Amino acid sequence: MDIIYYLFGGSLLIAATLASLAIWAPRPARIRFLSLALVTLFIPVGYAQFAEMLSKPKPMNFEWFQRTADKALVLGTHFDEGKAIFLWLKLTGQVEPRYYRIPWNLRLAEKLEEATADAVRQNSALLIDKPFQKRSDDEWGDLNVQIIPPPVPPLKRPQTPAPILNPREFKI
Repeated sequence: MDIIYYLFGGSLLIAATLASLAIWAPRPARIRFLSLALVTLFIPVGYAQFAEMLSKPKPMNFEWFQRTADKALVLGTHFDEGKAIFLWLKLTGQVEPRYYRIPWNLRLAEKLEEATADAVRQNSALLIDKPFQKRSDDEWGDLNVQIIPPPVPPLKRPQTPAPILNPREFKI
């Protein structure tokens, strides 16, 4: 989410530059005031658009900053039959999960559904290798999905019996 502030700052800088060009241009005063009013209206609309964009799933092909991610943990899936597959992924090295949209692919939907059911039965996690590799719509069915077993808890040392004190025994 940190990048959203930079994107908003960049759009704000561009709007301010355009406003300064419009204000200092040799135009009538009403046109300059109108351009200043439009920039003033652009700022809250731009912020609202960025804030609204946070809750929408991003198309998987539009991931540019994390394109080199090797693995992604699948936290959840949702299928909108005939339209799209929605994935909630946690990328390695990232704290916050991300919400993605994949074009509908029957093979991938069946593979994800079976893998999710198997992972739940085995109390395991679902992992996708190279989730952002460039693919055509037909190649989404070849997405590499694997089930990762849960980590083995550390072994416990055997408990030693509690010492029994005999009050009649005299030891110093």
